[in-house]
Amino acid sequence: MDHLASLPAGIDVDRRGPVVVVTMSRGENRFHPELLSGLESILDAIEADDAPAALALTGSGKFFSNGLDLEYMGSHPDEAEAILARVHSLFGRVLALDVPTVAAINGHAFAAGAMLALSFDLALMRADRGYFCLPEADLGLPFTPPMNALLTARLSPPAAHRAMVTAHRFTAPEALTAGIVTDLAPEEDLLDRAVTLATDLAGKPRQGIAAIKRGMYGSVIDALVPPTP
Repeated sequence: MDHLASLPAGIDVDRRGPVVVVTMSRGENRFHPELLSGLESILDAIEADDAPAALALTGSGKFFSNGLDLEYMGSHPDEAEAILARVHSLFGRVLALDVPTVAAINGHAFAAGAMLALSFDLALMRADRGYFCLPEADLGLPFTPPMNALLTARLSPPAAHRAMVTAHRFTAPEALTAGIVTDLAPEEDLLDRAVTLATDLAGKPRQGIAAIKRGMYGSVIDALVPPTP
């Protein structure tokens, strides 16, 4: 993965044993085309390497990710549809990735940023700060069909209803109780805990993982990443 040295600013990659550790540090980590390009390149590199591996993703500061870069999309309306398609594809590629994936939610995960966290196999959340929230109901925005497919597949029906219909802001303890995340950790331990968990899972055969994920989420993956005709 040496060629990833040319990633856009604010996307850092570190290799800790078999775990590819990615840190987003672009403010609110909204899905600007540059951030999408960096994450896409990292997934390309993982998919092209058949060695045992796992992926851990985190943010920096107050935000894991605040979702779509609506300011950029509003000022570049000719790109908005393509950016949304790329965001859908990012979710689908992470969901289908043939290595174990762990999200370390260091701060706020809102809207599409929360959906990115749900695309990972497991998620840990900072225990004392940050919200998991789908604010679309407050904003008057419907979920796209691919987003709806992801959310209803990865959340229990009660959690999906509360998150999607009421736009509830889940604290870390609430997110754990709702099954949105699998564990909580202090900020200073969060990433290390995520890497340890990813390391323990990294040796699983990649072909088997891919087949299992396809069996579980095939229709969701196809909705997010439409098959090429």
